[in-house]
Amino acid sequence: MENTVNEKDLNTQDEVESNLEATKDEIEENVKDFEALSKELEDYKNRFTRLSADFQNYKKRIEKEKSEIFKFGSEKIVTDILPVIDNFERAIQSAEGNNEESEGFFDGIQLIFKQLIDVLNKHGVEEIEAIEKEFDPNLHHAVMQDECGDVEANIITGVFQKGYTLNSKVIRPSMVKVAK
Repeated sequence: MENTVNEKDLNTQDEVESNLEATKDEIEENVKDFEALSKELEDYKNRFTRLSADFQNYKKRIEKEKSEIFKFGSEKIVTDILPVIDNFERAIQSAEGNNEESEGFFDGIQLIFKQLIDVLNKHGVEEIEAIEKEFDPNLHHAVMQDECGDVEANIITGVFQKGYTLNSKVIRPSMVKVAK
């Protein structure tokens, strides 16, 4: 019987060792799976962080673009109106002092013109000051040079066409005559 007990103990010990070995293998495999899952989780976290940053940048870019559209969305209509303003000014200049009978009509036209300019100013359109200013190629387009002895060089002596800005952006430079 002693022999059977020893055999039984040996079988149990072999079985325990076999189970222990299987458990060790299982643990090693679980550790490898855990490490793989940890790495995968870290990859997902990195991707999420990058996507989150990209999305934040996208939102900022879209906000900036919307702001630009709002700020300069009226540029096309303003550039289309500028020739009308030029013709309005020419008509007023040619009608000044011509006929006393039509003076009331002329005053009304001047008031309408002023109202139009005020509306454009309210929406960010400003005339570029040019006369007696130093020539700036960002604001002015020189079409002629003038030899004036009493004026410094590079000073604007005449304006052929007024220039305008829309919210500080030049939408049409002034066409000017510059002293040599």
